[in-house]
Amino acid sequence: MIQLDEQQAAARTWFESLRDRICAAFEAIEAEAGSAARFTYTPWDRTDPDGAPGGGGVRGVMKGRVFEKVGVNVSTVGGRFEGDFARSIHGAGEDPRFFATGISLVAHMANPHVPAVHMNTRFLCTTRRWFGGGADLNPPLPVAEDTTAFHDRLRAACDAHDPAYYPRFKAWADDYFYIPHRQVHRGVGGIFYDHLEGDFDADFAFTRDVGLAFLDIFPAIVRRRMDEPFTSEDVAAMQVWRGRYAEFNLVYDRGTLFGLKTGGNIDAILMSLPPVATWA
Repeated sequence: MIQLDEQQAAARTWFESLRDRICAAFEAIEAEAGSAARFTYTPWDRTDPDGAPGGGGVRGVMKGRVFEKVGVNVSTVGGRFEGDFARSIHGAGEDPRFFATGISLVAHMANPHVPAVHMNTRFLCTTRRWFGGGADLNPPLPVAEDTTAFHDRLRAACDAHDPAYYPRFKAWADDYFYIPHRQVHRGVGGIFYDHLEGDFDADFAFTRDVGLAFLDIFPAIVRRRMDEPFTSEDVAAMQVWRGRYAEFNLVYDRGTLFGLKTGGNIDAILMSLPPVATWA
């Protein structure tokens, strides 16, 4: 077991409680659709390169009638970054010791009219301490009403803390969730932030509100679309779009790289990949 200080323990407890609330909400949607699907939880442990205990996490996965594949992971890890990777991490260039705790969620939906979604929030400690994360909507077949509702809810969460947050973090998401070799965005955006530091209580409160905003808006969008009829052409379009999603996560996603470079659980790291995808 790695030892946690008061801030680290508070962040871990929040991410685990948010996981429980999100999973319960998603299981309720499956029940409404007449499905008995439930999350299966798999714990995993991490060993630091020097052989010391390095924390671990729990991978939660559900495959149902509405959620074709959804993963909700929580992890709390610590130790030392290896080699040159330390210099790429905020505050770790001179001291490679680190701590990280967070929640990561990706949902791929059975109905092409229901948008896929990603949400991740985290707390990291090196020689600096900061929060990061965000949420972004990834519809294979975009609907303006859903995009507007998603952004409006995130804007409200941001505006409650700082009116400058939403335009800044929306632009950051637009820049980050972009596939250069395709010259397309991965989805219709959301917010993305990192290195939010200086006032632990304020930054933690904002991070909690991002999680609560996601919990409020995404199930509402799912319920709005999950019973819409769809065609085989819609499914084919979704599977091509999923190929783009997989390309981004394998080539550009910083969270994937962080997990691989720090000895995380491979299945948990790659749970973001869609169950079925196609390439032309």
